[in-house]
Order: sequence, then structure tokens, then C-alpha cells
Amino acid sequence: MNWKTKYDIEFKGLKEGLHDYEFKIGNEFFVHFDCSPEKCGEIEVKVKLEKRSSFLKINFAITGWLELVCDRCLENYQQKIKADTDLFVKFGEEKEFEEGDNIIWILPEEHVINLAQTIYEYIVLSIPLRHVHPNKTGDNSCNPEMIKKLKSITHREEQKKEEEEIDPRWEALKKWQNNN
Repeated sequence: MNWKTKYDIEFKGLKEGLHDYEFKIGNEFFVHFDCSPEKCGEIEVKVKLEKRSSFLKINFAITGWLELVCDRCLENYQQKIKADTDLFVKFGEEKEFEEGDNIIWILPEEHVINLAQTIYEYIVLSIPLRHVHPNKTGDNSCNPEMIKKLKSITHREEQKKEEEEIDPRWEALKKWQNNN
């Protein structure tokens, strides 16, 4: 059985109205996406499909956590994620006009929609831009040893910049400023 079929929803035989689905996303899910920065996590995706005669409305409620690498100290940490978004599925031969990012078109003879790629994209979009340990008590949760090393490297780089040769014109201005 193909791993993607776990994320198929067969909508042709469904009655009009609301239908609920639930997907558990684990480590094995992310392996199937090339160059995925996420390798570890536990996510629950609740899908509410509203079937209408001319379109489908799919609501995704995503909650859970992903293991990310902290931008400050380079240690792994668990980042909570949460997303709630809608996707509209319209039926037609081709796009009649550009309507937005949350609308997809499928052929009228289709009877199944696979949500694996869509779920992956919504998970990735729910990750914050800055990957830093969450502040639990107002303290920095980063590895103190790594922060100390980074500060010492920054301090050494600042000293090197000061020691570099200064343009003589600026040196003369600096002397003039010190005299006043």
C-alpha cells in the first residue's frame, strides 16, 4: 500500500454536508518529502470537509510539535505549532482565473483527493521564522555554554575590527574629537 493513500479522501460517494477526518502525523511522514528540514514531530490534523454540489470546503486544524534546531545555540528543541485554515476545491477543466492560494482545481471526473502534500505545506507554513527555544520563565532556555562561546567569538571579532588599520583621515578626525 502506498503511504500517500492514508491521506486520501474519497468524496464522490459522500452526501452533501460536513464530514470529519483525523490524521496523526509522525516521523515517518516527513521522510517522504525531499529536503524537509523537519524530521521529527507529533502532529494531529483534524479535517472538516464540507461537501457542496459545486465545490468542497476543507478546514484543516493542525496542532502538535516539531523538533527544530535553535538559531541561537544550535540545539534541538520542540516547537509547538498550530494552524487553522481553509482550502476550497473547485471542479473544472482548468483554472478560469486566478482566485488565490487557498483554491485548487480538480477535474470533474475525480473522486478522490489526496491531502498529503497540502498537509505538509500547512505544517511548514505554521513554523515561525525564528527558531529559538521558547521562554518558559522569562529566562533564555538556550544552552548557556554555547551562548558563552558565541559571545566570546563575537568579542574577538570586534577586537579584530578595532585593531585593523584605520584610514589616516579618520585617525586625524579621531584625534581632533579627543582633544575637544
